[in-house]
Amino acid sequence: MTGFVNYIKESFGELKNNVSWTPWAEAQSLTVLVAVFSIVFSLAIWGVDTVFSRVIAFYFQLIN
Repeated sequence: MTGFVNYIKESFGELKNNVSWTPWAEAQSLTVLVAVFSIVFSLAIWGVDTVFSRVIAFYFQLIN
């Protein structure tokens, strides 16, 4: 168990002292960028899905 606790302590030390973190303002702007891109991309996929489902429904109405 002490090996695990030591591992956790060393991991926190590594994160605190040796990792270069992105500045807070840049992290916020990148988070907003990712959120906006995700929303736009999901709306695009929803639009294509809606068009395809209507085209397929129309096709099956034609063959009946």
